[in-house]
Amino acid sequence: MLRIMLLLLLPYLLFANEDRPPIPYDFLSKQQTQTFIKRMAKKHGFKSSYIKEVLGHAKLDRDTLARYTGRYKKNTTVGTWQRFKAHVLDPDSLEKAVKFKKKYAKVLKKAEADYHIDAEYIVGFIGVESKFGEFSGDYRLLDSLATLAFHKNRMQKFFRNELEHFFLMCREEGFDPYTIQGSFAGAMGVVQQMPSIYRKYGMDYNGDGEKDPWSPEDGIGIIARFMHQNGWKQDAQVAIRADFKGNRYKGLKTGYKTSYTLSKLRNFSVTPKTHYEFRKAKLIKLTDRDFDELWLGAPNFRVLVRYNPSSNYAMAIHKIAQHVKGSDNFFQTLFD
Repeated sequence: MLRIMLLLLLPYLLFANEDRPPIPYDFLSKQQTQTFIKRMAKKHGFKSSYIKEVLGHAKLDRDTLARYTGRYKKNTTVGTWQRFKAHVLDPDSLEKAVKFKKKYAKVLKKAEADYHIDAEYIVGFIGVESKFGEFSGDYRLLDSLATLAFHKNRMQKFFRNELEHFFLMCREEGFDPYTIQGSFAGAMGVVQQMPSIYRKYGMDYNGDGEKDPWSPEDGIGIIARFMHQNGWKQDAQVAIRADFKGNRYKGLKTGYKTSYTLSKLRNFSVTPKTHYEFRKAKLIKLTDRDFDELWLGAPNFRVLVRYNPSSNYAMAIHKIAQHVKGSDNFFQTLFD
């Protein structure tokens, strides 16, 4: 009877406060956890006792769960444009982007040659994901993934799959499942990879004999491989600024899923500020405090949102890349 009462009270207990540490929780009492354990043993050959032992030490991360059950406002887990602008496009972050490219110029040049991508966009990825390794997360992945895998939320199926990959990743790489830390969503390292992404793209790019998701050099290789395998075209356009009438745009639907011909865009008074190389474009809107920016997303833009399905995210990468490229051009003119 006490257990039933606690289960009924759980939603209220979870969301009464924010920013609280994970708490002990009996995940093994849940039927879906037992089903997961049997699946890991049958499908992947794990010992049931091992999975039980690990999950028995998992804690309930209430703040993580709150982000996926409606307590947080819309876009909290992705970010508004103003949030990206304030945290990764501020002067300090842009200066760090230029320094990062200079510090890792050799490995970035190698990545360009190996994968035929543009190094500035790798810098953009790492800047947005972890501010160049400064903020890779302090949530224990075991707690975050177990919480989201076994408690109802809008992405429960996704996170249960990631928990499966988490166990496989730890076995393959010799990682300690009790100590790995990352984001509230279970992403880790300098390029914030979910376990499934790490298993697909992780590599030892600096040749030190270890695949290390916290290594900037390995992170550069991971993003380069991701970009290449998802169709990036080197030196091709990514996004072009567009003109429209007024300060706020309320015409056509916007977002990375849109696709319009240039002729249709012109019919709605949207025109590229400079030459646009393609017949179709994604119409991207960035909402600032007092005005909107409109951009035309080229095929390369699609690659950016495949890593994280957010127009704001992709545009932040693009703007960092353009800043870094502009800095390169500025310094080059000093020696021409």
